[in-house]
Amino acid sequence: MELFVEEEQFELEPDVEEHANVMEVGNERDRLAVQMLKQVRDSITHVIHLLEEGDTARATRHMVDFVSRRKAVEGELEMTTGSRVLEGVFDGQSMVGGDGARYAVPENYASKSKLVEGDMLKLLIKPDGGYLYKQIGPVERTRIAGKLSIDSSTQEPVVVCGDDVYKVLAASVSYFKGIPGDEVVVVVPAGGKCVWAAVEKVHN
Repeated sequence: MELFVEEEQFELEPDVEEHANVMEVGNERDRLAVQMLKQVRDSITHVIHLLEEGDTARATRHMVDFVSRRKAVEGELEMTTGSRVLEGVFDGQSMVGGDGARYAVPENYASKSKLVEGDMLKLLIKPDGGYLYKQIGPVERTRIAGKLSIDSSTQEPVVVCGDDVYKVLAASVSYFKGIPGDEVVVVVPAGGKCVWAAVEKVHN
């Protein structure tokens, strides 16, 4: 199940100057990506060394510095490519960004990735307005079994697990061809209450 499908387009061959500009942007993007990856590698190696020596305080300071440098590189990437990078938390349907805004998460992506409330996501907003998501911090999970049902007031799918009722994405139910009464295994955050659950499997 593909999240993003780009149609093939045929355009006139760009002139030399335009082609050079495209190559320059591409090279700059590659340079920034390599720089970021090297920073990640070096920082992880250094933090591991500090922790092995028992210097937790310096390891923590180093990680804070690394996050600041990474944000600076991401800012430069935004200026170069016209893209924006945001991080946020999945609330069951959307990503709540660090800016307080809610960003729609495609149901097929959330279903395929089995996202649960509390998962950390990174969002790349492309210059054309397209969204690209990546799961960067999954919360601890647990699996529970229940019965697929329909909420009488909203006509939306839910899963009843004992005394608990969880909302589930319609795309997940459709993918598994679930119908009311089917046994369902869902994934929820461990050790906490939630409204939404991710469908893992349906026994038809």
